[in-house]
Amino acid sequence: MVRCATELMTEQGFSATGIDEVLKRVGVPKGSFYYYFASKQAFGEAVIANYDAYFARKLDRILNDASLSPVDRLRAFVADAKAGMARYQFRRGCLVGNLGQELGSMNDTFRHQLEAVLQSWQMKFETCLKEAIVEGQLPTKTDAKGLAEFFWIGWEGAILRAKLTRNADPLDQFADVFFNKVLALPASGSKRRPKG
Repeated sequence: MVRCATELMTEQGFSATGIDEVLKRVGVPKGSFYYYFASKQAFGEAVIANYDAYFARKLDRILNDASLSPVDRLRAFVADAKAGMARYQFRRGCLVGNLGQELGSMNDTFRHQLEAVLQSWQMKFETCLKEAIVEGQLPTKTDAKGLAEFFWIGWEGAILRAKLTRNADPLDQFADVFFNKVLALPASGSKRRPKG
């Protein structure tokens, strides 16, 4: 149920995703739903937690890839996200970003949960940026925390715009500005680090 709802809410939002639609897709009777979840809100909280766990694993896999330099790990994340959006013809975006826009001003429980998720993703980027500083890819005075926050604010906006335009141009434009102007790095593809 949670996996199905995650797919539906990523594409059409929380309000437009009915419990009946989810149950019909997975072949579960309505009484079973209320055995596991007291309300649609409780279900929504479970969906967000599930998406966060999935996405955190993905971030860890990419951002902890020791075969890539720290900055190239960030580039790899962008490439992976772009490919993921293209796979679904840019109809799906980021569940957390989608629900943040839809529910952030209406429901404090969702608002706090969604903000906590974004903060946790930000911290993973901050750690990677700090590694880039240690390895000399970025100047020692680089504000890793500020850059990580800036990335996620801009990236979520780029994902929204990519859904609207149904193409990768907003993602490419944001990535170009982030890597080549904000970080002031030369444009490059991901390069494997030498072993040894």
